[in-house]
Amino acid sequence: MKLFLDTSSVDVVRDHLSTGLIDGVTTNPSLMLKEGKDPHEVIKRMSDLFDESASISAEVTADTADEMVELAQPYINIGDNVTIKVPCTKEGLKACLEISERDVEVNVTLIFSVSQAILAVKSGAKYLSPFVGRVDDQRFGGVSLISRIREVLSPSYILFNIQKYDHPESLAASIRTVGDVEYSFAQGADICTIPPSIFDKMYQHIMTDDGLRKFNEDWSKLMEKNEHS
Repeated sequence: MKLFLDTSSVDVVRDHLSTGLIDGVTTNPSLMLKEGKDPHEVIKRMSDLFDESASISAEVTADTADEMVELAQPYINIGDNVTIKVPCTKEGLKACLEISERDVEVNVTLIFSVSQAILAVKSGAKYLSPFVGRVDDQRFGGVSLISRIREVLSPSYILFNIQKYDHPESLAASIRTVGDVEYSFAQGADICTIPPSIFDKMYQHIMTDDGLRKFNEDWSKLMEKNEHS
């Protein structure tokens, strides 16, 4: 069970990494545009924050597999914890196959069906990124897609030996609420990548606030009582 942050802000990553709860980062062109900084510099700085066991996804966007592979190389050179993210298209999966054959981890994104997940696994993907929130937007069960992909990645499937990794990881993306995080893990997701704002809400519960307030009040009363005893 891992938590990734979905952001391109190095400062935000650094702040949340101090909690010891963050296992990696995903980025995309839209987040990079919002940050407005050089993508290679952003990925380099993020990579330096984590050890080699982490995953920092750098997305490449192009029309052909050859172009994607070419765009991936500068990111690959940054460090072993950089994962290349490609779209689940014919050209994207061709790029996935070539990059994964170089022993570089690949995250296949924009997955909206089990059939796409199957193709991604056969192409050597380490991470499969079904878009929970966007599937929900179309009035289909985004979280149920996680469970169907999990069935495909079950031990009986692994016996067919058609994947590069013993355990390709299901990475729930397009997370909109804390409930999405809970349900995604309950349905078998290995990882949830979440916006920092949703991560911060995971700490929160009204009963926790009420309980803490009561404990603080009682502690103050106890200290006051001891002062006058």
